[in-house]
Amino acid sequence: MKFGVIVFPGSNCDHDAYWTIQQVAKQAATFLWHESHDLENCDAIIVPGGFAYGDYLRTGAIAKFSPVMESVGKFGAGGGLVLGICNGFQILCEAGLLPGAFMRNVGLKYVCKPVHVRVENADTPFTNACRQTEVLTIPIGHMEGNYFCDQETLEELRREQRIVFRYSTLAGEITAEANPNGSLENIAGICNSGRNVLGMMPHPERFSEPELGGTEGFKIFESLAGAMAAK
Repeated sequence: MKFGVIVFPGSNCDHDAYWTIQQVAKQAATFLWHESHDLENCDAIIVPGGFAYGDYLRTGAIAKFSPVMESVGKFGAGGGLVLGICNGFQILCEAGLLPGAFMRNVGLKYVCKPVHVRVENADTPFTNACRQTEVLTIPIGHMEGNYFCDQETLEELRREQRIVFRYSTLAGEITAEANPNGSLENIAGICNSGRNVLGMMPHPERFSEPELGGTEGFKIFESLAGAMAAK
């Protein structure tokens, strides 16, 4: 099993994801340069957090044109596992691998803190180590995490159970107060119809070791490794 972590100009969580995969999950990992089409026979791709291309124009708007994203698009369309974290989620939406778009946080402030997210679908390659409705504590760090889509898309996401995470209280209640950015229906993560592409705003790599203050984010990587081993 081999993970590929994309490196864009402005990525700042690529090494965090790489460390978690290699040192904590004990899986092979390699960095993938944004100017290359070569995914180096990786079994799963991580599109990490950061500020790809400085977030000029808007988040992910330039990164989607990178040669590597053309290959990631084909990889995802063929059933390959793709995880987009924070800025990676924004890039996946811009690139058309996931529906919807991102706006600035309600309040127009950068938000960086641990939040609670409820697992809405435990039947994906990214959440199979979780329980349905389990509440995870995972940090966020973003200015444009306010997810939005049109009503038709929202109904499709609901109908196909593609909303994977929602911001919640510690008790699992979906409330406005638990929503840190104004995201539509408290959406914190969604997947594609094939369930092989996931975007999530929280940073699981930042809560994957006790030294970081929490380990619940590691369940995402544990799930991925298990899904790859089962193939």
